[in-house]
Amino acid sequence: MPVPSTPDLAFYWTPGADPKTPAEREAFFRSAPIETLKERICDMGRRLWQREYTDGNGGNITIRVGDNLALCTATLICKGFMKPEDVCLVDLEGRQLAGVRRATSEALTHFGIMKRQPAAKACVHAHPPHATAFALWKGSIPQYLIPEVEIFLGEIGVAEYHMPGTQAYADIVGEAGRDHQAVLMRNHGVIVWGNDVEDACWKMENIDAYCRMIWIATGMGGGMTRFTGLQAKELIERRLRQGMADRRACLEASELPGTADFSVEAAPAGSSVGKVKGSLAALTEPQIESIVRAVTQRVLEQLGR
Repeated sequence: MPVPSTPDLAFYWTPGADPKTPAEREAFFRSAPIETLKERICDMGRRLWQREYTDGNGGNITIRVGDNLALCTATLICKGFMKPEDVCLVDLEGRQLAGVRRATSEALTHFGIMKRQPAAKACVHAHPPHATAFALWKGSIPQYLIPEVEIFLGEIGVAEYHMPGTQAYADIVGEAGRDHQAVLMRNHGVIVWGNDVEDACWKMENIDAYCRMIWIATGMGGGMTRFTGLQAKELIERRLRQGMADRRACLEASELPGTADFSVEAAPAGSSVGKVKGSLAALTEPQIESIVRAVTQRVLEQLGR
């Protein structure tokens, strides 16, 4: 009986052996292993599109295939209908080396992560609705609530907004992605990385499902039960045993959970909405009624115009 195992879909290259000449790059780009990766990128693009994580030509996918080489999706293309011939070969500065379609400039954010984190062999950027809603919101995403999130996603990072497609943004996202496998990109979307492109897509599914659960739970009232410090420490240790790094590993159980409180920053004091701070679940009924009345009044005013 063969020894049970799990598939390893990561791409392994020989360090220092990147193809140098245009002919060598073209041959590499058309090789059987790379063609398999192109198919996989298209499959993952369809998955993202079918789950409504991408809209229009939004989102992009990359797989690192060398010291200074990566496959990436093209600009201005729907991720649900890509074909292998639409995939591009670029270096980690974003310069196109092969492919008939123009590569996306937003791949620079992926390379910002890959340059800083060698374990990031594939990156996916998308706009999953629930997770992107948290990226738009001024509060912080709560953690220490679900075991799978702590094991498979780890601590969720945040990258502040900058102009997409720029090197400055690549550096901001790269720094956030160095220690976080899932990063909320403020006012933009989400970027995740993994050992292979399917692993990265799982992370995207994980974070959007988690954000949806949080959204539903806060609407139920009564607060949420978070793990104790000891329980959180056990989950972080399980993550480490899975071969995934976690910068919280150096913390003691007494230092966990961290500061990921589910806080709300509403309109400034004196406005028609008022100012509310604290957890959503901790709002009193009078506070909720006050907010609802204020919002209703604003809506009626707009309709009256």
